[in-house]
Amino acid sequence: MHLSILTVTYNSLTTLKDAYASLFAQTYTQWEWIVQDGGSSDGTLEWLESLSDARVKWVSEKDHGIYDALNKAVGRASGEWIGLLHSDDLYPNAEVLSQVVASLKTTIDGVYGDLNYVLEKDTQKVLRHWQSEAFAPTLLRKGWMPPHPTLFLRKEVYAKVGGFDTRYRIAADYDFILRVFRTPHLKIHYLPQVLMLMRQGGASSKLSNLVAKSKEDLQIMRANGLPFPLLVLFRKVSGKFGQFF
Repeated sequence: MHLSILTVTYNSLTTLKDAYASLFAQTYTQWEWIVQDGGSSDGTLEWLESLSDARVKWVSEKDHGIYDALNKAVGRASGEWIGLLHSDDLYPNAEVLSQVVASLKTTIDGVYGDLNYVLEKDTQKVLRHWQSEAFAPTLLRKGWMPPHPTLFLRKEVYAKVGGFDTRYRIAADYDFILRVFRTPHLKIHYLPQVLMLMRQGGASSKLSNLVAKSKEDLQIMRANGLPFPLLVLFRKVSGKFGQFF
């Protein structure tokens, strides 16, 4: 089973190296690494050029933000399944992809798991634990979404529901999740284990972006026809409090 692991990056060489190291260490080796670089000037291109790994497929070009770059990366992917590995993230252990692949069946369209937010300088220090749960349609009205970086989907799902809506600068992943999980007949299963470590401070989790993100979330809820969107937004925000240690 061939996996396409997508990474969008821009001037984040140090953490990009960590992301690749965690991917390269995986015991499951049938993957390609699709790197979509936004025109870095910090040595990223030279480092990518130096990698002697035929599975690494990178492009460096200007884009219109994270979600535009992700759409480009999806278009370049050749694997049956697509997973995400953001440039600031890394896998918690070498067995993640093996465990994901073992859970994939011909009758399902995707899997997702749990995520730990960790310190930027000490990735062994967990700040938040995002434990998800098995999907039920009623969860969407409670502001639920799975940790997007843990989501593995068949590539055909992207063709069916469309890519990331670049009108949203911070929360297009939430819009994408709603469209995926509201699409009839898609079967997406929960794998109850930590599949990703995310350094605290991503675009959607910075304090300075919380207000802007909430505004986008509200627009997305209305655009996707969720009833009582203000209540859903309150539930979405308040639900995060229990993730902190």
